[in-house]
Amino acid sequence: MSNTQRNYSVLMFPWLAHGHAFPFLELAKKLAKRSNFHICFCSTPSILNSIKQSDKFSLSIQLIELHLPSSPELPPQYHTTKGLPPHLMPTLKKAFDMASSSFFNILKNLSPDILIYDLIQPWAPALASSLNIPAVYFLVSSAATSAFMVHAIKKNSSGDAYNDDEEFSFSSIFMHYYYMKSYFSNMVESPSTKRLLQCFERSCNIVLIKSFRELEGKYIDYLSDLIKKKVVPVGPLVQDPIEQSDHEKGVTEIIQWLDKKERSSTVFVSFGSEYFLSKEEMEDIALGLELSGVSLGVKVKVDEELPESFLERTKERAMVIEGWAPQMKILGHPSIGGFVSHSGWSSVMESMKLGVPIIAMPMHVDQPLNARLVEDVGIGLEVRRNKCGRIQREEMARVIKEVVMEREGEKWERKTREMGEKIKEKGEEEIEWVADELIHICG
Repeated sequence: MSNTQRNYSVLMFPWLAHGHAFPFLELAKKLAKRSNFHICFCSTPSILNSIKQSDKFSLSIQLIELHLPSSPELPPQYHTTKGLPPHLMPTLKKAFDMASSSFFNILKNLSPDILIYDLIQPWAPALASSLNIPAVYFLVSSAATSAFMVHAIKKNSSGDAYNDDEEFSFSSIFMHYYYMKSYFSNMVESPSTKRLLQCFERSCNIVLIKSFRELEGKYIDYLSDLIKKKVVPVGPLVQDPIEQSDHEKGVTEIIQWLDKKERSSTVFVSFGSEYFLSKEEMEDIALGLELSGVSLGVKVKVDEELPESFLERTKERAMVIEGWAPQMKILGHPSIGGFVSHSGWSSVMESMKLGVPIIAMPMHVDQPLNARLVEDVGIGLEVRRNKCGRIQREEMARVIKEVVMEREGEKWERKTREMGEKIKEKGEEEIEWVADELIHICG
């Protein structure tokens, strides 16, 4: 039987963050549409329950439960980073590592043709290798971020000082940050650095990445050169808005509220599901939003509270959405003229695909790097912080007005729509390449 006639079983194994699980799910859905792929998706019941509730996923995807050891401080509902108190993150990572023996049993029982794994579990490809199962690393972060991280790690391990003037310089995009060098200095000395490099090293010949060449071509090529493996972009992997479930209460109310607003007059504000704003950050953001004068759709987490004075003063032009929000449906609405975002990579891709300029307000991890890329590519503007790292209210209001209300904002809207059109034109092009690469490895 030829490779193209064979059926291939793929086991998808993301880290326990929604920002990782859902890109894995989108890739799983695209592969499952091909008749010669059977997809198994492995995660904790907490993650799988969220998938069942929020996505009308393909019935051809088999969901496999991975049970982590529970403890009084880490009950099953905390077997995900969503809503996880920050002090429990090390506990969750430790429990995830302790579940490696359970994952090994899953691998033995399923015996997939290939494993696709995530950044925090280098033991997964090692276990697969012991069973002669090839494994491929799937990066759900930007190529620019990944290249800069590996670049910094290699510079540190070789003892070389970082030089902004070297042949492949990141200075024009990243080195503006007051804390960037210290951030990466801490990162490269972290115990997690070894695990990160092992994830690259244990991937079979290729590394998949959630991106596309028109956006990050030079960084994809540089990352490939750094890790000495072919980096294969899989596309933006953005969920279709019509697939997003309307099961949650309040969706109709949100859309009806947006229907009353003028075209491109409103900003959607969301800082993701995993970063909790401090009281100080919440106050600065609220005042910045108020000063902007635009209509606001503001998503907050259940445990977050906007100042009462802000709610009172903006009640005529603001809607506060607590908890879950249909982000794709909101961004796709004609009244949305900008997205105030933490610059998580999935949010960047969603905003770009729907042609909505980004007002970037990065908070942690890879988000500052993504924000610089957003501005460098021309699909949005970043809100600069002061030298102490605090959000500047007046600066936030200025950037929002410039992107949404002023003539200058037209260039960001035009560029974002151009990138969105490129994404639509490409269709399933990247997935065809990915499928061919996977078949080649299995074959």
